[in-house]
Amino acid sequence: MKKLMAMLMVALLAMINTAFADILDPAKWEVSVDNKEAKAGDEVTLSFTAKIDTDWYLYSSDFDPELGPMVTVINFNTNDSYKLVGDLVPVNPSKKYDDLWEGEYTYFKKTGEFQQKVKLLKDNPSISAVVEYQVCSDEGGQCITFDKEFDFNAFFKPVAKKAEKAKTEVSVIPEGQGDQSTSLWGFAVLAFLAGLAALLTPCVFPMIPMTVSFFTKGGQDTSGGLQKALIYGFSIIAIYTLAGTIVAATMGPEFANFLATHWAPNLFFFIVFMIFALSFLGLFEIVIPSALVNKSVANEEKEGLIGIFFMAFTLVLVSFSCTGPIVGTILVESAGGQILKPVVGMFAFSLAFAVPFTIFAASPKLLKSLPQSGGWLNNVKVVLGFLELALGLKFLSIADQTYHWGLLDREVYLAFWIVIFFMIGLYFLGKISMPHDSPSDGKVSVPKMIMAILTFTFVVYMIPGMWGAPLKALAGYLPPRTTQDFNLEGSGNAAVVSGNVLDKPAKYSDFLHLPHGLQGYFDMDEALEASKALGKPIFVDFTGHGCVNCREMEERVWSDPKVLDILREDYVILALYVDDKKELPEADWYTSEYDNKVKKTIGKQNADLQITKYNNNAQPFYLLLDSEGELMIQPKAYDLNVNNFVEFLNKGIAAYNK
Repeated sequence: MKKLMAMLMVALLAMINTAFADILDPAKWEVSVDNKEAKAGDEVTLSFTAKIDTDWYLYSSDFDPELGPMVTVINFNTNDSYKLVGDLVPVNPSKKYDDLWEGEYTYFKKTGEFQQKVKLLKDNPSISAVVEYQVCSDEGGQCITFDKEFDFNAFFKPVAKKAEKAKTEVSVIPEGQGDQSTSLWGFAVLAFLAGLAALLTPCVFPMIPMTVSFFTKGGQDTSGGLQKALIYGFSIIAIYTLAGTIVAATMGPEFANFLATHWAPNLFFFIVFMIFALSFLGLFEIVIPSALVNKSVANEEKEGLIGIFFMAFTLVLVSFSCTGPIVGTILVESAGGQILKPVVGMFAFSLAFAVPFTIFAASPKLLKSLPQSGGWLNNVKVVLGFLELALGLKFLSIADQTYHWGLLDREVYLAFWIVIFFMIGLYFLGKISMPHDSPSDGKVSVPKMIMAILTFTFVVYMIPGMWGAPLKALAGYLPPRTTQDFNLEGSGNAAVVSGNVLDKPAKYSDFLHLPHGLQGYFDMDEALEASKALGKPIFVDFTGHGCVNCREMEERVWSDPKVLDILREDYVILALYVDDKKELPEADWYTSEYDNKVKKTIGKQNADLQITKYNNNAQPFYLLLDSEGELMIQPKAYDLNVNNFVEFLNKGIAAYNK
């Protein structure tokens, strides 16, 4: 009985701690071979070495597995390029008789090593293995189980025609770093592409006129303008790289969610955009306070550098509302204990982000040098002012959705845009003028006529959206169609699942909805219950009210009939909003073991689940679970490809039916 209780205790602790395995990892592994120049017919020894943290120990492989503790097992992925010779050998483990287990077991402290001999059947063999093991702490009774995969392919050099006698040499590759340079470069490239994509977000694009306006003041000489533009670009890179890693290390990825979705920063950004828009339209001029002007006269160079840095900081701060979800994965890497990867990622992201703004900062002097630049440059400024009005609404919309204020439903948002862009078209035709415009002779230039045509075409495109048209090109900018009062497709409110055995409205369905008339759940426990009753796997969508990519996926991928049919017929849908501010009853609050903070809202608890269990905090993020809540296949992130998404869903169905 005592032995059975001990086994249950260890198993329970192992299950609890497995969810945090990516954060707490007391054993760091290295793999090596004793002859990297081996060829077909040679025998080599593969070594698995674990560096074990102080006050932790690793169970070995050479004791009775029926005793209780988990034996270390190394499963090789066999193929025709090699074969195993003999059994796995632990190198000098310690032995101990334990009254709790009622038997003797072997273990390692500080360092553990296992060796396996193999015979190469081919030159340049392909050898990989999965290590399954358990580590436990000396104090507190914590035990964590892991499985990690390693390959030895990088160790074996191509065999020369006249091979010399191989020297005995041990090559060591730390865990997960056999292709680190490649993976790090790949990660940097992805981060760079993410930076380019971020330029198209509604929070970043409106910063272009602010940059142009800032650097057109003062009429600097060419060399001085280029120098300040480069300082501006380097400031953006430095701020993003330093701020991103510091935020991740001190406040964690949850801070990015706060900045992107909380009402306070979003209302602040909305007000800032409105102020700049009214200034561009000519209502007033934004000037530096006289005290700062006097100080600038006394120390002009220093003032200029401070101003450039502040402009860069403003860009980073305002744009983070949209870029926060994009860099979320990078922040999780940092919060999870990695240092180099998030720094490289944030640097690559900010580099792509800074280059276009540096060009814009350097180019205004060229615009000013063009003949008769005054009139048309003010026209550009006015048009950008209208765009500031339109795009600034995105910040108010995010706060409106996450807090369910009901101020900017989709048709109201569209009405603002239709009116604003209609006025831009009239402005191109000279039908309206603003305070600082030059006198007009009544003629419309060909470029302005073309811009008017494009603008009115865009207005016509938006008008059907007032009655529920998808408007896929604007999916990331507009509120979801579920907020629209009149929708020819239907409201799409997800209240009750067809055939729902719970026989009641889905929890939170009075204010949370799914797109395209899909029906589903917003609570994990209800989804699991429905999955068991209906015999269907669960499609989990980690999403957010302020998630631009989530709306794009829903409008461009989910809307495809092939995807809709699978979601509707073959899955129980579970949408988990990570930014919803609805506060739960106090009885449902809990303190996260990840960051030791009390999770009081729906969004906080869903975000905590995504981070702690799946080590990810970017949205959208899709999981396919079985009826027990176990992950069936590799999670899927943002990918605007219908065929890839259909393949992902079909794999989940096949895995569930096995």
